[in-house]
Amino acid sequence: MTHTCRHCKRTFTNELQYELHRDVCSSEALICERCGEQFPERRATRDGWHYRCPNDDCDGAGLGDDLHSVGDFSVASRAR
Repeated sequence: MTHTCRHCKRTFTNELQYELHRDVCSSEALICERCGEQFPERRATRDGWHYRCPNDDCDGAGLGDDLHSVGDFSVASRAR
C-alpha cells in the first residue's frame, strides 16, 4: 500500500517513513527551488524578513524567488 503526503504529494511505500515525513511536512513548510530541500519556515529566517535556504551548499534565497511554500510549489508543479 502506498501513502501520499497531502501537502507535497510525495509517496511512500512504508507507513513508518510516511509518518516520519508527516512530522516535518506541512503547508507552512518551505521548499528550495534550487536544491529541492524542504524545511520548516523557522529554519530559513532569523528575523522574519530575510529568508535563505538552510542548506550550506545552496545559495537559494527570498520568499517567492527561490523559496516557496510547499503548498504553492506542489500546485505549480502539477500545473506544468
